[in-house]
Amino acid sequence: MPTLILVRHGRSTANTAGVLAGRTPGVALDERGAAQAAALPGRLAGLSLAAAVSSPLQRCRETLRPLLAARPGLGLHTEERISECDYGDWSGRKLAELADEPLMGVVQQHPSAAAFPGGESMRGMQARAVDAVRDWNARVEAGHGEDAVYVMCSHGDIIKALVADALGMHLDLFQRIHADPCSVTAIRYTRLRPFLLRLGDTGDLAALAPREHPGAAEPGARPAADADAAVGGGAGAP
Repeated sequence: MPTLILVRHGRSTANTAGVLAGRTPGVALDERGAAQAAALPGRLAGLSLAAAVSSPLQRCRETLRPLLAARPGLGLHTEERISECDYGDWSGRKLAELADEPLMGVVQQHPSAAAFPGGESMRGMQARAVDAVRDWNARVEAGHGEDAVYVMCSHGDIIKALVADALGMHLDLFQRIHADPCSVTAIRYTRLRPFLLRLGDTGDLAALAPREHPGAAEPGARPAADADAAVGGGAGAP
């Protein structure tokens, strides 16, 4: 089955403002995020990409724009099921303010029981994202073969949930995973199990080109600065 290159969108204006953007429209990349996106084509230059799939949100589409410009033949597919978690009434609020909400403790320690007021549950978020990846794996393999590589641009919590699924981890452990803005997480799917090849990688990616045997996991995630996970993904390095 194919290798999935998961790209978290570049740093956004909401990241730098400390706001939980969720699905709020009009959230764009900031200056650093635009530079991160501009560097993405070079980082992926060693890979032949079969498809590009994006969350419908602006910050993801902006992240993939330089890659699509560098590869005119690579079409963009929009996938609603990898959109940001629907944080409901929490959307647009300051993360510092949300830290005092009783639900935040559940989000941090028992996310499988967390449901956002006016939004969705974290279990529902993971289920739709996993279903989307399974469907795209089958679609890419059918069109391009089992050694195909494709890129998918999504959001921090979505990527963490997909990694937890790939590792066979319970969702309650997914807050131990971290993915910086414009980091790359790579999962090679096989008939019997997925292999995590990169986690939160911000460097060179040429070694991800298909080879005869899948490589071992090479985690590169930078831990969060404090004990709590950054809901929504955080702003990355200063």
